[in-house]
Amino acid sequence: MTDEEELLDEEEAVRLLNEALTLQYRSALQYTLASGSLFGFEFQSLGDQFWEYGRKELDDAKLLVEKVVALGGSPSTEVADLEWSGDPGDAVEWLIESEGKAIEALQAAIEPTGREGRSEALEHMLEHMIMRKQNQVDFLLRARRQA
Repeated sequence: MTDEEELLDEEEAVRLLNEALTLQYRSALQYTLASGSLFGFEFQSLGDQFWEYGRKELDDAKLLVEKVVALGGSPSTEVADLEWSGDPGDAVEWLIESEGKAIEALQAAIEPTGREGRSEALEHMLEHMIMRKQNQVDFLLRARRQA
């Protein structure tokens, strides 16, 4: 394979993975913050679900860190801004908005992957993260929906 477009652009991949990682850190923290701060009997099970999502987000953050390091980069230590609201509706709206941005950042990180075996592995890892996150967003969209 000699076509430059078919090769993994390591420098660009690291840059974009770090952009996604900054948002990924926020995802883990935002779900954790929401999980412990919703009040009202009717929202306690939602808090449990958010806690589970936060753990999954942290697992994916670890995968992103590992990939950045494997590509010769240094993982970002920046965390995108968090927000808090005790109002469950506001918390869900913020999660939908911030997770949408994280999904877009993960999708953007696919662009420099190329067609090598390691490129395909990176692309599939990112696609699985996107799919999992989108399933969470779909849950949030259903949760905020009124009959």
